Amino acid sequence: MNKTTEIISAQNPDAIVKATKVLKAGGLVVFPTDTLYGLGADANNPQAIRSIYTAKDRPIEKAIPVLIGDFTQLYLVTEQLDARVKILTDVFWPGALTLILRKKTGLPEELSQSDTLGLRMPAHPFALALLQLSGPLAVSSANISGAENPINAEQVLQQLNGRIDLIIDGGDIPIGKASTVVDCTGSELVCLREGPIDFREIQQVWET
Repeated sequence: MNKTTEIISAQNPDAIVKATKVLKAGGLVVFPTDTLYGLGADANNPQAIRSIYTAKDRPIEKAIPVLIGDFTQLYLVTEQLDARVKILTDVFWPGALTLILRKKTGLPEELSQSDTLGLRMPAHPFALALLQLSGPLAVSSANISGAENPINAEQVLQQLNGRIDLIIDGGDIPIGKASTVVDCTGSELVCLREGPIDFREIQQVWET
């Protein structure tokens, strides 16, 4: 993992194109989202996804969520697009809500060892622009597994220097809290992680 880790500003006009090139080449890119700095890899590249586990010292049994940049990308990653799921995405996306949905057949098993997948559309202009150009990305928090979540590029570098290819510096992340995670695969909605969006609010929308 002796990579040369480069940092460029999110304000750099070449940042999105550069990040996309690194991702398409199988590299790892850290970029700002609305909740945390995310460590991303091409969601269709098994080797790149494995590199996330290596860079983070992350246990392989822990699934890696996928971020998308627009609603059309939903069809690339999940086959569960029923009316109640669509209502949740319409109300809460882009935003700090991760939905556990059934994984589309053919996606790398490195994303998860089950037939489900965590999916989110972040409410951050840089992240959305990057995802719209790159396509769906496997994204985990930009930290060593179990360590504190970085709120800026300097803290990312302290943990991941030499393990990743590129850091997009978007300044401090004001929320610094991981998204709310809900499982939509059963008859009842299940909250797997409390986050910025209150589960009761999500449940009310689900049950309407």
